[in-house]
Amino acid sequence: MADFEVNSDSGVDLHLDLAPSGSRRAALIRALRDSVRTGRLSPGTRLPPYRALAADLGVARNTVAEAYAELVAEGWLTARQGSGTRVAERASPGKPVRVPKKAPARARGPRFDLRQGQPDAMSFPRTAWLASARRALNAAPHEAFGPGGPQGRIELRTALAGYLARTRGVRTEPGRIVVCSGFAHALRLLFGGAGGSGRGALSGPLAVEEYGLGFHRQLLTAAGVRTVPLPLDEDGARVDGLGTQRAVLLTPAHQFPTGGPLHPERRAAVVDWARARGGLVLEDDYDGEFRYDRRPVGAVQGLDPERVVYIGSVSKSLSPALRLGWMVLPEHLVDEVLRVKGEREAWAGVTDQLTLADFLDSGAYDRHLRQMRQRYRRRRDLLAQVLDERAPYIRATGVAAGLHAVLRLPPGTEQSALKAAHWQGVALDGLADFRHPDATGPVWDGLVVGYTTPPESVYPAALDALCAALPPDGTPP
Repeated sequence: MADFEVNSDSGVDLHLDLAPSGSRRAALIRALRDSVRTGRLSPGTRLPPYRALAADLGVARNTVAEAYAELVAEGWLTARQGSGTRVAERASPGKPVRVPKKAPARARGPRFDLRQGQPDAMSFPRTAWLASARRALNAAPHEAFGPGGPQGRIELRTALAGYLARTRGVRTEPGRIVVCSGFAHALRLLFGGAGGSGRGALSGPLAVEEYGLGFHRQLLTAAGVRTVPLPLDEDGARVDGLGTQRAVLLTPAHQFPTGGPLHPERRAAVVDWARARGGLVLEDDYDGEFRYDRRPVGAVQGLDPERVVYIGSVSKSLSPALRLGWMVLPEHLVDEVLRVKGEREAWAGVTDQLTLADFLDSGAYDRHLRQMRQRYRRRRDLLAQVLDERAPYIRATGVAAGLHAVLRLPPGTEQSALKAAHWQGVALDGLADFRHPDATGPVWDGLVVGYTTPPESVYPAALDALCAALPPDGTPP
């Protein structure tokens, strides 16, 4: 064993026994834990800053930072901005903290849900939706309650054509819109077929952003489609990396999950690429209505309706429970997508389609979006304020729009932060979960924080728990 005596400005002399071989991080965790358990480090004792301890021990800063974070997660230490890292008050000699090897499962789930992609369920406009449902059902023709065609109700397609042109700059007409049950269903129709047909309207390979939803990649892989990752930078996807693919899937209004719009020059460049190759751009406009600091970025589809498939839904704006989405298709794709979908509507309920059409035409949808933009902006601002006060070294990105923010972490700290969040009862995702397995671009450490999911009453407490899980200090990447 190697014995280290650490003298620091914190006034603490640490005598640490570190094994000469093996993981330095694991050895440091054991040594610090034993020092607390035996009483050599008493409750409330302030530990040296991780940079100082790393220098004294001759180890990497990340090693000490991860060790501190692990012990914070286990309850041996506490960390607060301005107060440093200290021995937890409840960790006293003779009464060791029992630390299970694996965090016990919580029977009722996490205390706070900060996962991305979910609107505030309590804010669903029940009264306005019910009023639209009544009007729509009273006005619906008798034939509306028959089997239904695969393209979707004309009332909804007409309402969508007007709404999308007015708010997103989409150039279309009702005959080029196909109603579906959401983005995943749209992908199945385009690439994987539906209803057991096994064949979609398009074929791969498909270029995708190197950070995105793994569920979508899995769906495409199951359909036999090879996905090719495009690197990302501060201007969005590097579309100059497009090669022989015939299609590319992008989130140009608000890149998911890293945030930020696709640069105007790249928007034009990807359309030029599609024209030159006879290819297609698939535009996932998953939260285009929610922009807070300036006017929403218009749809790429407006640049060339014959080269862009525009896909949207109400899963972020109203509720994923409605299972309503739409594709705005180039004219040459409409019949092929309808062939894949089948002779009858088997996915989106007619009554919900009629209700949404009235909800759009009556202005209730616009009113709901205005209200939710104000509410979500307040939540975003509170997140920024709390981070500024308690963790100013953490940089939040992607906050100009959408339902989530990315907290950029010092390299190598993402997994320890996720463990600490679990112990704090916070459910959220790390950036690594969204990275394409074949990505070659920079690896970013970060937490994807959905600030729209928790009820208003618990949101401040959720932010407190989140901050308690963040690394104690560090340098922004």
